[in-house]
Amino acid sequence: MKEEEGIEQCGGQAMLWEDPDFPADDTSLFCDSSTPIAALQGHITWRRPQEICQSPALFPDNVNLSHAKQGLLGDCWFLCACTFLLKSKHLLDKVFPPDQPQWNDSRYRGSFQFSFWQQGHWSDVTIDDRLPCINSALCFSRCHCPAAFWVALLEKAYAKLHGSYERLWAGQVSEALVDLTGGLAERWSFGDLSSDEEQRPEQDSDQVRRRRLDLNLLLPMKDQCAISCSTHSSPGGKKRIVFLHIQIILILHLVTSVTSAGASELGQYHALSVMDWLDVKTVSGRKVLLLRIRNPWGRCCWGGDWIRSGAGWSSLDPDSALDLQGRVAEGEFWLDETEFLSHFDDVTVGYPVSDVGHLKSIYTGNLLTHNHQLAARWVKGYTAGGSRNCSSYGSNPKFWLKVCERGEVLVSLLQHRKWKHSEKKAHTPLEDSKNTADQHYQAIALHMWKVEKKRFNLSRMLNELPCASTHCHAYEREVVLRGQLEPGYYLLIASTYQPGAEARFLIRVFSSSSTSLSALKSPAPLLPLATDGEWETSYFRGSWAEGRTAGGSRNFLSHWQNPCFPFTLCDESAVTSEVNVRITLNQSRPDTDLHPIGFHIYKFQEGDSEQTLPRDEDPVASCVPHCYTQDVSLACCLSPGAYTIVPSTYQPDCSANFTLSLARRIQRKVVKSQERLGRAIEEISHISVMQS
Repeated sequence: MKEEEGIEQCGGQAMLWEDPDFPADDTSLFCDSSTPIAALQGHITWRRPQEICQSPALFPDNVNLSHAKQGLLGDCWFLCACTFLLKSKHLLDKVFPPDQPQWNDSRYRGSFQFSFWQQGHWSDVTIDDRLPCINSALCFSRCHCPAAFWVALLEKAYAKLHGSYERLWAGQVSEALVDLTGGLAERWSFGDLSSDEEQRPEQDSDQVRRRRLDLNLLLPMKDQCAISCSTHSSPGGKKRIVFLHIQIILILHLVTSVTSAGASELGQYHALSVMDWLDVKTVSGRKVLLLRIRNPWGRCCWGGDWIRSGAGWSSLDPDSALDLQGRVAEGEFWLDETEFLSHFDDVTVGYPVSDVGHLKSIYTGNLLTHNHQLAARWVKGYTAGGSRNCSSYGSNPKFWLKVCERGEVLVSLLQHRKWKHSEKKAHTPLEDSKNTADQHYQAIALHMWKVEKKRFNLSRMLNELPCASTHCHAYEREVVLRGQLEPGYYLLIASTYQPGAEARFLIRVFSSSSTSLSALKSPAPLLPLATDGEWETSYFRGSWAEGRTAGGSRNFLSHWQNPCFPFTLCDESAVTSEVNVRITLNQSRPDTDLHPIGFHIYKFQEGDSEQTLPRDEDPVASCVPHCYTQDVSLACCLSPGAYTIVPSTYQPDCSANFTLSLARRIQRKVVKSQERLGRAIEEISHISVMQS
């Protein structure tokens, strides 16, 4: 057992274990002293629970006193996830294995063991029970019952997992929920995101907006799933919530009295737990949706119509009002739906997990009894192909999902956090970006296409819209897509927004019906292109003009207004049944002001005139997605016949001049010379230049 390293013998008695990997000093508290708790340096002492109170216990007899109460550490996101463990004993037992020796047990040696789900498996974390204190009182999270220590110990184990307590300052509730359950969590936004999304640079052309809040959807399982609400707005936008924003002066005052935290100011970035909600009927017959919210600070911070002396209660029957007010524990308050939607920005929903570990859908209530996971990575220059705006998108890691029968399927893409190693080998995030999210995570997305068979043309498939995809590339640890899928094969492609961005990740699939998941070991077969022999190149010049010939991509009805360039491939069946071609589109614009460009190749059916564009036909080859590059190129094999090339920008009415080159490989028969040397003579083709 690892903890034996820290145990010594003294007079025949085993001394209490001291964790050598997470010592009771500042190295376990701070990583870079970048948060307000840095002011605590030199003022914290470490004490075991029996040194803090006379009769310590893990859990109190009254479950209402088991809830977490936030201290000086800004980890409300983690404490909201801890609240969910009290609703699911099997999950609590998984994270905090029962029957561990406590302080009144002869087997007690000063250590406790926890388990956290990390990147596909459960990892054990063992800690000693020395806890950070100021003036003999816990300075970080604790239970409402001062003699119960499960929250403080769990917080320490989670801090050890991250490298220090300071690493727990600020985070996402969804991440903590996944770490504590091994399941899934989704973030639902309020209101219309369209204006916000239009300003985001990491958009895909087929972006899907984040799901809107629908409490009615969750009603059948409100007692089983974890729900928290949070706000990210500036102080002026949330005027009724009093947020604890620790200032250095305040912390220094707390050195004198850790329980005197009365100073506060309006702030932002706070998470609270949604404990319950229900429809109530007013005396006038009107229905009102009320929500019961728990603040991790353990005190009421609300001044709305439904506080104990609020005006809202007078609209209810007195008995109903007393009943609802009696349900409020310390740190909880009621508010109505209007207040809820106007004062919070989003809700995080954690999926229920059954006693045997199966995920339960929050959308249908179905048990998702089948699950698979595969680990992979994006490697620069190899599998880090970037978003669908990049010509290298097809090189991203690809996965086969086989659905055996119709059912509900959830697929998640979960990336590893970006770390660097400090001198003490603690986890320290990279500081290579200006915003916090980008410091820790890549902007990621997941797209899925249904294919008729395993052998398919990747370039053509990528020209089609995916059957499902996540929200546009997001700087989040995990993104999730969901759907009712028919039997068949599906291709999953995981991508970062920027090409060349490296990270490790995990693909997870949860389904109500039988499925299988496998990695595509080799890229889907591309059309071959011979690199030797003779080539004949033709050049075309054209322009996209706003309102006339700038029709945009196939997503727009004006696509056929784009310039078209017909060409014919002659029948050389005596040599080969197909012709190798290479097409390059170059836009005449400076590198700082490029349009996203691409092109499609259409084939005329026999008997069609080249004046009649094949609008009802799919392209036989495409150079998509449209890319912000100077030129894009496609190599492919085409059968003899008449074709046309339609180059375009992604959006209509983007003016630019361009050049299009078409190179055709010429198959020549070898001519036997009658000269004595008997050498094979090859004819040299000329380069023809065509203008339009």
